[in-house]
Amino acid sequence: MLTQDYLQRYARHIMLPEIGGAGQQALAAASVLVVGAGGLGAPALLYLAAAGVGRLGVVDDDVVDLTNLQRQVIHDTPSVGQPKVDSAAERLERLNPLVTVERHRQRVDADSAAGLVAGYDLVIDGSDNFATRFLLADTCHVARKPLVTAAILRFEGQVTVSKGYRPDLPCYRCIFPSPPPPGVVPSCAEAGVLGALAGLIGTLQAIEAVKELLGLGDSLAGHLLLVDVLRMTFDKIAVAKDPACPLCGAGADGA
Repeated sequence: MLTQDYLQRYARHIMLPEIGGAGQQALAAASVLVVGAGGLGAPALLYLAAAGVGRLGVVDDDVVDLTNLQRQVIHDTPSVGQPKVDSAAERLERLNPLVTVERHRQRVDADSAAGLVAGYDLVIDGSDNFATRFLLADTCHVARKPLVTAAILRFEGQVTVSKGYRPDLPCYRCIFPSPPPPGVVPSCAEAGVLGALAGLIGTLQAIEAVKELLGLGDSLAGHLLLVDVLRMTFDKIAVAKDPACPLCGAGADGA
């Protein structure tokens, strides 16, 4: 039964014809795994919890550092030194006690990826390294789970949705066939990043996740959104399925 508190909390969603009461209840029944409680994961988690996604998994093995606070807005100064999964979970539980938050204080690796992904409807990649991005992309493809993945550096970001298990859509490796050689692309720690850019791109990931969960609008699947905040441009590039892709192309074994 929908309580008055429930109806008040989600009133601005429920009044949207595209969502309504049924859509809000669908969000409550949904689950999302967010890998990384950092610059991208922080805003994504906050908006998914505020939206009422019923079960959120947070994966991170790191602790909060003072340098994180410039962009990782789910954490605060008293959280420094605390495990990120704990800091994030406590904030989310204060924001929306109707949401269940599951803490996974670990790294995503070849041994853990499949088990983590299997427990959720959709995955958001907020990781900060190529090895994890490609591992998640491959794992979600095999598990047939939508993956909302993004990356940021300096003043630029990119977002896409990977659903290459569908015959009409490209997978992550159709866009990025393999990781770049080590040292070619600097990290945010090496090159810097505008803090608010992380908020923008992570929020876009949350929006795409909600759209995927409810089947709303035009998905970013089959497209790559490129954002440059110095020029304040948003370029949406169509990406075709690669017939020769080793993951999803003709003759691929999908693993």
